[in-house]
Amino acid sequence: MDWNSRASAVWNSLYKFREQNRENMMQCIFLLSDSGEVLLEKQLTGHRVDRAICDWFWDHILTQGESLKLVPVIASPTHYLFQVVREGITFLACTQVEMPPLMAIEFLCRVADVLLNYLDGLNEDVIKDNFVIVYELLDEMIDNGFPLTTEPNILREMIAPPNIVSKVLSVVTGSTSNVSNTLPGATASCVPWRKTDLKHATNEVYVDLVEEMDATINRLRPWEANQILSFVPPDGQFTLMSYRVKKLKSTPIYVKPQFTSDSGTCRVSVLVGIRNDPGKSIDNIAVQFKLPPCVKSSDLSSNYGSVNVLADKTCSWTIGRMPKDKAPSMSGTLVLETGMDRLHVFPTFQVGFRIMGVALSGLKIDKLDLKNPLSRPHKGFRALTRGGEFQVRS
Repeated sequence: MDWNSRASAVWNSLYKFREQNRENMMQCIFLLSDSGEVLLEKQLTGHRVDRAICDWFWDHILTQGESLKLVPVIASPTHYLFQVVREGITFLACTQVEMPPLMAIEFLCRVADVLLNYLDGLNEDVIKDNFVIVYELLDEMIDNGFPLTTEPNILREMIAPPNIVSKVLSVVTGSTSNVSNTLPGATASCVPWRKTDLKHATNEVYVDLVEEMDATINRLRPWEANQILSFVPPDGQFTLMSYRVKKLKSTPIYVKPQFTSDSGTCRVSVLVGIRNDPGKSIDNIAVQFKLPPCVKSSDLSSNYGSVNVLADKTCSWTIGRMPKDKAPSMSGTLVLETGMDRLHVFPTFQVGFRIMGVALSGLKIDKLDLKNPLSRPHKGFRALTRGGEFQVRS
């Protein structure tokens, strides 16, 4: 059978599959800004979804409250809506038929991850500046309402990530397409997340133990029986497994906020210190909180690090490495709006930090075995603890 005949057979079987599974089709994807503006619209099937569905969705958000953004599936009078919110961008998928909700939600999460990886950030301006590449990625990731190619390794070979050189060439040549003319070799591989025929000047394998991970793993018997994980590594960094520690003896640092208000003025004092010395230096320490809406103005300063109050009333205190000679503190005053004598709403503090060479959970890696290596690689193990959703309520 020649190439054209094989390709025709593949497409015929794919067409039959789609005809038999039309109920699993997504019909449209919208990208919405934090203000409800439609940043991008991608129609996926012959059935066109009107943009008015976005107006209904946003009106529903405003009337029901911001907590509705946490609801992944919403039924409108005409469509089922699936939403994922990342960095202020709402990824909204629409369909008129019942379908497995996890398929749509997982696909939207993968789209958000790919865009974040491609564009080195995700916000309204980044989407607008890279409008063409986002469309090209969606063209390859979903076909006629069905997820198709979602591996970042393959997508990077098919669509070149944006850079200064590509933008200059597009201006000079007049070509706006970033799509490659050849199909990546890993498309037909049984491990599509790894490039085929990899060649490097050095062959190195390191294992990083990071306490904040996101992953989905099946075939867990070797791990449950002997705590062994067997895997085919892709090229570069990736997440291998996730775990949760139910009881941790103590947190490495503490944050102690104090608010005292009277006669329309509130005095603020925040202390940061080491609660349980991990034996390694603690750096990248940052404390962030949002001033209550009733605060009219603020005057805050610190004895260590820098304090900045943004236009949206977010206060960011950057400490960096924990000093040895003194405990960092921030203090100042908040002026309340007219008619407010005392502060009745208190903020929640988000704390970030990093400890190199320490895994607070106590998890250790005994050994790393490599099977069938092409050359003798370098192996290593590094531990890192960093603040994830570390909150302190005042």
